[in-house]
Amino acid sequence: MAFLCQRDSYAREFTTTVVSCRPAELHTEGSNGKKEVLSGFQVVLEDTLLFPEGGGQPDDRGTINDISVLRVTRRGTQADHFTQTPLTPGTEVQVRVDWERRFDHMQQHSGQHLITAVADDLFGMKTTSWELGRLRSVIELDSPSVTAEQVAAIEQSVNEKIRDRLPVNVRELSLDDPEVEQVRGRGLPDDHAGPIRVVTIKSVDSNMCCGTHVSNLSDLQVIKILGTEKGKKNKTNLIFLAGNRVLKWMERSHGTEKALTALLKCGAEDHVEAVKKLQNSSKLLQKNNLNLLRDLAVHIAHSLRNSPDCGGVITLHRKDGDSEFMNIIANEIGPEETLLFLTVGDEKGAGLFLLAGPAEAVETLGPRVAEVLEGKGAGKKGRFQGKATKMSRRAEVQALLQDYISTQSAEE
Repeated sequence: MAFLCQRDSYAREFTTTVVSCRPAELHTEGSNGKKEVLSGFQVVLEDTLLFPEGGGQPDDRGTINDISVLRVTRRGTQADHFTQTPLTPGTEVQVRVDWERRFDHMQQHSGQHLITAVADDLFGMKTTSWELGRLRSVIELDSPSVTAEQVAAIEQSVNEKIRDRLPVNVRELSLDDPEVEQVRGRGLPDDHAGPIRVVTIKSVDSNMCCGTHVSNLSDLQVIKILGTEKGKKNKTNLIFLAGNRVLKWMERSHGTEKALTALLKCGAEDHVEAVKKLQNSSKLLQKNNLNLLRDLAVHIAHSLRNSPDCGGVITLHRKDGDSEFMNIIANEIGPEETLLFLTVGDEKGAGLFLLAGPAEAVETLGPRVAEVLEGKGAGKKGRFQGKATKMSRRAEVQALLQDYISTQSAEE
């Protein structure tokens, strides 16, 4: 049996009766990205306005008597509606669909049918799968590559057909109908029962499909193919937007363009050149800064080598610097009996550290330094360096090193 959502994709609300309601759990992903398990109920209705996921199309959202439906799944000829509030069997209920989500899915799904048919007709490229994503949709084509010229030809053809306002019809055929052999499709689900649903774009395509569709290609408004990506072995992914998604994409792009115009102080046609100039200037500044930092490291090393602390424990922290900066200082001071503890980064947060000195001492103290700074590191030949998360504990490290030197002096 076809659900109301399949018989009339444009229906937004209707009245039906609750058949059953049983306790259930829903495995979902929370706003923080972690998996959650929600307790609730699986509600079965006599008929439904809410499409259960299938055929590459996500499920609808909506309400039953103003109770939110969080998931809709197909189970044989029935649809399970997950709610967190029970509904009494035999009760008459009002079902409403989230129309913005529904119409978006209709546009993307009908758009996929159209692109698939045109790609096959123009270039013999078969569709092997597709995904209706949250922001963009992807069609997997059975072709190792698709040229820019082919993409342009497909996009031009599908938009011409949209402007031709071709009707889209849905009908049902019995499994033994000879016409079934002429209909495009990728097979039926194992638990399929009843007639086959066929979606036909006049003079373009007939395809087995369970999803919700527009009744006329003019409702697609426009299709924009964003490009292609390398897919699975010998396959190409074609990325597209249809209908309102194109308008939203243009709005985002225009907003970005306006922001860049204000930042770069030039028109949109000069954005790329302006960014290239900024990149070149940035690379030059980074090179000059690196040279200055190296010179500074040598100067600091000479100062530290002449320090009265030389031969004991020398510590230094700088907000600016990197591993190379610390290693230059260590190289300039040389493999003396001094324990050199260098750090760069945030005063209290994360940063880098380096411990240099006698190999035996560094091998013993390095892991302990990393532990105190709540970081990780590794070392060899008189050096131990790594990343730290608690630079605020540098004083504890200095005390640890001083105690080690004092203990060694006492033993001698």
